[in-house]
Amino acid sequence: MKAVVFQGNKHMEFTEWEVPLVGPKEVKLRVKGCGICGTDQHIYHGFPGSAEVTPPIVLGHELAGEVVAVGHEVTTLQVGDRISVDPNIYCGNCYFCRNGRVHLCDDLQAVGVTRDGGMGEYCVAPAANCYLLPDALSWIEGAMIEPLGCVLHGYKKLDIRPTHQVLIIGGGFIGQLFLQLVRSAGVRGIMVSEPEVFKHDRLVELGADEAVSPAAEGVMEALHQQFDIVIECVGRADSMELAVKAARKGGQVLMFGVASPDTMIQVSPFDIFTKELRIMGSFINPYTHEESIALIEKGTVQIESLISHRFSLEDMPAIMEEYPKLRVSKGVIVHDR
Repeated sequence: MKAVVFQGNKHMEFTEWEVPLVGPKEVKLRVKGCGICGTDQHIYHGFPGSAEVTPPIVLGHELAGEVVAVGHEVTTLQVGDRISVDPNIYCGNCYFCRNGRVHLCDDLQAVGVTRDGGMGEYCVAPAANCYLLPDALSWIEGAMIEPLGCVLHGYKKLDIRPTHQVLIIGGGFIGQLFLQLVRSAGVRGIMVSEPEVFKHDRLVELGADEAVSPAAEGVMEALHQQFDIVIECVGRADSMELAVKAARKGGQVLMFGVASPDTMIQVSPFDIFTKELRIMGSFINPYTHEESIALIEKGTVQIESLISHRFSLEDMPAIMEEYPKLRVSKGVIVHDR
């Protein structure tokens, strides 16, 4: 098959790759859509993903496709089924798996991270990780179930009430997903901090009461201690520090953006103490696929209009190299144009 293979730090090749074999409890799918995640860019630049990456490997953990073969023990799926893949595979035996926190698994494996993923024409995944797609959902929507599921996991950590003022830091794809979920909760107000001003009108269309640029005069000072909930979707030191400063007394801070492992922030423990803040992290997407599919099917969350770029497989080595310069809000590899 044709695939884009990650060969090591900043090195990807579009090449012939061995078609994966199907195990007894697995299915093979013809990939129809595969998202390009910020984590893929982290891996490309030599940083870890959700688990350790050992090249050469086919990346792509946001994927959907059509089943073309099933293992002999698979009874829940058949050839021709349209599926979205939850990439995360848990060991079931470690402390965290046995205590209901499977996403923190000590032996976490993942399609597109520790085993070949969706940046190839075909992919093999455990049948248990595959979810049927309603006919009404497109292949791109099917591929985006995974990032929406990650957002949903973080969203569920928050105690959101109608009286709350919410700040979302970062108006890219992830911030736009959070915006739609928070809007559906009927909060008092939502502000989005986004430096790229051309995104502001779209953010308001999606449900923000106001979109502001953090570089504008006086904005940073005005944000301090104003919000009941702050959701950080960037992963930069300055935006994470802003998240803590922007939370009012009793506030909740969700650190969702993926920072580089060497990123450090300066936070006042006295502020955390006196404001009695709740500061939370959020990691991957344990068992959120079905609910995410329902949110898209019901129209609670829009996906298609958030996709800024569509690429082909053969584009990917050059695209991954130039990605930071392309101003991509969300990019998807479309296998059948």
